[in-house]
Amino acid sequence: MKQQDKWRKCFCEVPELVWQEDGSVLHNMPLNTLERLKRFLDFVQIRYCLVRPFLTVPDYPLVEIRDLLPSFETDLYEFTNLPGFSMVAFGRSLKYFNEPFQFELLHSPSERVDFSSAWSSPLKKHVHNQNLQTIQSRLPRMMQDDFLRSFSKKCMISLQNYPVMLPFLLELDRAHILSLDENLEFYLSGIYASLPSDLNKELKRFGMQIGKFKLNDSAMYERNRSFVYQFLMELYGFSIASERRTSAVMFARRLQKAGEKFLVRVLGQTDRTITTLLSQPHHRYPRVEKVAVVHVDSVNKEIDDYLKEKGFYLCGNRKAIILRFVYRQHAYDENNIRQDRAISVLRQEIIHPLTGEICYHFNVARDMYSMALKLNDITHGEFVGRIRYKRNEVVENTDTHEKRLKFLYSWLSKNQRRIISYSEEFYVDVHKVLEDYLFDAEFKDEFIKYNDIYKEVLASFSFIQQARKVKVLEDICMREYKGKKIGYNTMLKMFNDILSDLKFEIVNYFPEIVNRILYLSESVLNNSYLVSTYIEAKDNDLTNYGMEIRKLYGRLVAQLDEFKAIRKNKSTQAKEI
Repeated sequence: MKQQDKWRKCFCEVPELVWQEDGSVLHNMPLNTLERLKRFLDFVQIRYCLVRPFLTVPDYPLVEIRDLLPSFETDLYEFTNLPGFSMVAFGRSLKYFNEPFQFELLHSPSERVDFSSAWSSPLKKHVHNQNLQTIQSRLPRMMQDDFLRSFSKKCMISLQNYPVMLPFLLELDRAHILSLDENLEFYLSGIYASLPSDLNKELKRFGMQIGKFKLNDSAMYERNRSFVYQFLMELYGFSIASERRTSAVMFARRLQKAGEKFLVRVLGQTDRTITTLLSQPHHRYPRVEKVAVVHVDSVNKEIDDYLKEKGFYLCGNRKAIILRFVYRQHAYDENNIRQDRAISVLRQEIIHPLTGEICYHFNVARDMYSMALKLNDITHGEFVGRIRYKRNEVVENTDTHEKRLKFLYSWLSKNQRRIISYSEEFYVDVHKVLEDYLFDAEFKDEFIKYNDIYKEVLASFSFIQQARKVKVLEDICMREYKGKKIGYNTMLKMFNDILSDLKFEIVNYFPEIVNRILYLSESVLNNSYLVSTYIEAKDNDLTNYGMEIRKLYGRLVAQLDEFKAIRKNKSTQAKEI
């Protein structure tokens, strides 16, 4: 089979699908639930919008795994020769006048009409011709004749013909709509939909909810707007992005609040990734998934051998797989050391290109060895690739110290939360690589030359070092240490020991780190069981163990007072300066 036709084998062994010569697909069960519809659309849209371009477009830009990991970065380029679309599916029938958005309605014949019969019914012909004219009027002129030839005698609203219809839908710069017909099965019910995006109102409302905005406070708004905007978009799987993706996010947010059953899906020409927002009953946010054809050249030998043996690679000479990430959202918490964490990876799924089967048991994204290796390549000037530095400058390769520093700043910003959370062994490796480069006397003159960037990298590195210590306090506060449960005595002893060490460094700590330390200390002191059992109890009722806990508790109170005094003194000095 020619390279240009290899994509036709994609998902050809999925049990419930039969791909026809004319491009249509038969499905052996009714598409009457959002979960079934999602599975069907997964196969069709991955096949036609991801795998086909990968195997037919010269130098197809594979997605890097890191691009699917939060925090999400702004895309570098738009690939106008690649597919892009937005789509909404409703788990109900449409009520044209009552819908909260504008679109061109496509009609289905009444429930009494048999779709499988010949095109002889006058009603059926009228509906068909009306749908034909509606779609034709919205297509680019150069595609209208092809469309008429393809669908003059073929039902364009049936999902059986969705693969044939897809190339035409990809030419529309607005969303297409799926909903339930009179038989309670999904069909193509609308095109050219403008999804409402009241970004201004939603952004300000969300910012006020999390305490980052105050009414009529423009200075506070300007200071925190970028953070709030990024956090809100990341809750739905995007960075600050194009209008197509922004409107999809805002519409999904509106539908979830209204309790709708829905599926919103977007494929960007910049990210080459299909993002799905699926309604979740009794949840604040919809479920977020992303699927892309990704490059996996740095997995370990065990994973590589498995993917080869089981046929997960799409192409022999380019190690590419179909990878899906499922995410979970996190509520904003100002007391969390990783307060910018809006979303994290729940699981990852490698999709077999023939059978559609899922491989769950390999973690190709969280390959710590790969991350450390990439960091090492950056510091040695051997990394080949590109990044966006501070969202407005594209930096290619690492052949100069200026580029290396910019790469390091972006790498640390991207992976900050992971470095804080990963194992001690991994952190030691990262710490050593960074220290060896940033404090190498041989590069001193180079770092002076790029002093501003150098200071930014040092600040990012310092924040991670400080946050790692606070992360240990967070675990101890939960009475856990290195994965094991600890008692109250051990918790208080360890907490006091760490605070005693931090006391001499605290003047150099970032304000948000100091605030977090104070918050954790107060959380321990306010522990209801600890207070009622050991602090408020009478001396005669306490054992030696209880008296030891009371003593450690008093020491923690004294240390907390010292920390507050240091913070107050530092704040006073800053105001005087």
